Amino acid sequence: MTANELKAVWKKEEDLAHIKGWDFSHIHGRYEELEDTIPWDYDAIVKAVLKPDMKLLDYDTGGGEYLLSLKHPYKNTAATEGYPPNVELCKKRLLPLGIDLKECSDAAHIPFFDGSFDIIIDRHGDFCPSEIKRLIKSGGLFITQQVGASNDRDLVKAVLPDALPPFPNNVLSEQKKAFEDQGFEILKADEAFFPISFYDVGAFVWFARIICWEFPDFSVDNCFDRLLKIHETIERCGKFSGTAHRFLIVAKKP
Repeated sequence: MTANELKAVWKKEEDLAHIKGWDFSHIHGRYEELEDTIPWDYDAIVKAVLKPDMKLLDYDTGGGEYLLSLKHPYKNTAATEGYPPNVELCKKRLLPLGIDLKECSDAAHIPFFDGSFDIIIDRHGDFCPSEIKRLIKSGGLFITQQVGASNDRDLVKAVLPDALPPFPNNVLSEQKKAFEDQGFEILKADEAFFPISFYDVGAFVWFARIICWEFPDFSVDNCFDRLLKIHETIERCGKFSGTAHRFLIVAKKP
């Protein structure tokens, strides 16, 4: 394909970059993120401590996909979401079940009463240790898996070399200390780095447009010459790879 033909294909992917919930099926088989190599199992950790009578909050629930997979009693389940398309999706998906859904995009001001929850879970969402402390009952748990500050930085630099990390303080050492400073006992803390690979540039374009906070001002037009270099890498090596970053904290309120 000529450069102009490639550009036309990539711009179509750019136009398609819209999702509801957290559905990456559009690029299934065209990219690979080896998250199963993480040395912990977030789902197993949550399920090991979650009991039916516990009051559960899933902060930044996305489309509620993971929350519903837990099959926790709906009367004891609450969720927040702040991204408008996902809020509308959750209203249709969660509210009819009796799940207490609140729209919220400020982790420091979550609209529930003090001591409302036995357990708060947060997978890749924002958080504020002092607000978590306010919401959790004595002896309650906060379980979070986070996207770390180093996530995808090599991918970003390949197309936007001057872009700064969106959450530079989101590293295990700093966030662990933040919870300890609030009086939490850290039951488990871990950090992992693993590869993420793309097998065609169109999949990368779609991904970069979806993860817009990591790829500010990314567009096919703005980054076309650099995308051509990525295309050359894929032609030569079969893939274009970077590094993902995750960390885990399980904290208990005294």
